[in-house]
Amino acid sequence: MIGVELSKMFRRPRTWTTIAVLNALPVLVAVLLRLTDLAPRPGEGPPFLSAVLTNGALFPLAALAIVLPLFLPIAVAVVSGDAVAGEAQAGTLRYLLARPAGRTRLLVAKLVAVLAFVVVTVVVVAAVGFVTGTLLFDAQPVGGTSVSGTSLTQEELAGRTLLAIGYVAVSMLGVAAFGLFFSTLTDSPLAAALGALAVLVTSSLLFTLDAASPVAPYLPTRYWLAFVDLFRDPVLWRDVVRGLALQGVYVGVLLTAAWANFTTKDVTS
Repeated sequence: MIGVELSKMFRRPRTWTTIAVLNALPVLVAVLLRLTDLAPRPGEGPPFLSAVLTNGALFPLAALAIVLPLFLPIAVAVVSGDAVAGEAQAGTLRYLLARPAGRTRLLVAKLVAVLAFVVVTVVVVAAVGFVTGTLLFDAQPVGGTSVSGTSLTQEELAGRTLLAIGYVAVSMLGVAAFGLFFSTLTDSPLAAALGALAVLVTSSLLFTLDAASPVAPYLPTRYWLAFVDLFRDPVLWRDVVRGLALQGVYVGVLLTAAWANFTTKDVTS
């Protein structure tokens, strides 16, 4: 069943269209940085957008930072919201549940497909960012510079890049957990996606309010951009560890709630 769900996910044209659209914005930003004077000077502006001027190999992280606040969460919310609710809307969910596999196995298969989408999307954005950065900006094959301005070897840069890709993927698993949970509550994929996005938008807005500072460390979007700290010298691990722990709690609680709801839900469509 997992193989079937993975095949369905990656044989859909909309999956690859979504990934292509996500990559369009970072590529456009790179072209604008290369052809205009809009780029921040080194040491000024957003860390990766300024650091990339001296080392194009850092552009994969700039690409992730560009899509992470809005476009990547939207894509993940839409895909995860469609996981169960899409089958219900199409009238195929009860036929899938008629198989001897059972509800738990179906939910696990849906979850694996969504996780695969998250990982593939993040890796593709980083890979396209690397190709774009090395083509449009000066790359340093021997190594690079950190956000702090110190030198990094090629191995250090590659290792930190992989850690950052993994961190962003884990952050998006939290979004996927919200989408999958809401997908078990409704027969409308749009309602499920909007539910997940409403939580994330609310979290982002609360984070900007001083009155909400007591709950700020527990907001799901609080540590999304902490992967920047992986490129400081020395690495600042505090927010990275907190971000991973927070997403782990959200994923565990939401997936448990989704399983509890789905396995007891009266499916009529």
